[in-house]
Amino acid sequence: MIATFRAACALLTAVVLAGVAVCEDARAAEPIIIGTASPGGPYLAYGQGLARILSRELGQEVTAQSTQGPAQNITLLEKKQMMLAFTTMGVALQAWNGADWTKGERYRSMRVIFPMYDTAFQFVAVKRLGLHWLEDFAGLRIGAGPRAGTGGTYVPEILNALGIKASVRFGAMESMGAQLTAGDLDGAVFATGFPVPVLTTLIAAHPVDFVRPSPDQIAIIRQKLPEISQSLVPAHTYLTQERDYPTIGLYNFAVAHKDLPNDLVYKIVKAVFDNHDELVKAQSSAKETVPANISRDAVLPLHPGAERYYREVGILIPVEQTH
Repeated sequence: MIATFRAACALLTAVVLAGVAVCEDARAAEPIIIGTASPGGPYLAYGQGLARILSRELGQEVTAQSTQGPAQNITLLEKKQMMLAFTTMGVALQAWNGADWTKGERYRSMRVIFPMYDTAFQFVAVKRLGLHWLEDFAGLRIGAGPRAGTGGTYVPEILNALGIKASVRFGAMESMGAQLTAGDLDGAVFATGFPVPVLTTLIAAHPVDFVRPSPDQIAIIRQKLPEISQSLVPAHTYLTQERDYPTIGLYNFAVAHKDLPNDLVYKIVKAVFDNHDELVKAQSSAKETVPANISRDAVLPLHPGAERYYREVGILIPVEQTH
């Protein structure tokens, strides 16, 4: 009888363990959603390229979801409605500290996994207005992109810091080109990686002027918003752009929810760098997606799975990034 009882217990244990394994496999097979931004900008194209790579390399479905951008991505990540997302360092820092758009709520589930590229604030205006400097935006209708995106978050702050009173309009990035063409906007700010697809299309049909922040204005902005750095859009990035365009920017990072398994995050990061050329073909801004640029994150902690990868390839990880 004892032997029979032991056999029954062993069988029951095996069934339970098998059930656990099945549940774990089912969770592992759930689609991984990447939060990107609105169509017309590089985030979505980058995310779609990344999703193709990860779906193949991980052997499970990965999809890129269009969103309003970094602020919404962080909110959805916190709720586990997505487990991977793209964000600029400025919006992420505000979320971590519970500042600005967060209204005091701290979002601390995100962990950095790999660097993407520099976001440049590309200020443009319709050519008929003949604008050259940022103060020329005063009194005009300026598109800033989605309200929860990088432009929607930062453009009002930048203009306020400089005392420039403009009528800031929010909306999908891909609609700004049409609004400029139709005369519904006087200018726009494309706060994203370059070249911006919708801006490339716009310039091909309706040339615009790039409006510059002056060196003094850049200094004021960086004093009030220290997460912002100097940036440069090289000459000939766009069809009619004959000179380098000095401006301001923020770095972009891919982040994962802290609960995403270490081994899975390690595989994701490795897949990104092992397939770098394919990612660049999907979105040219990804040429900056190299391991060494993880150093551009001096604020947020790394996911342990990502940390393992960087240590393996010899990248020095600052102590403040490992907590």
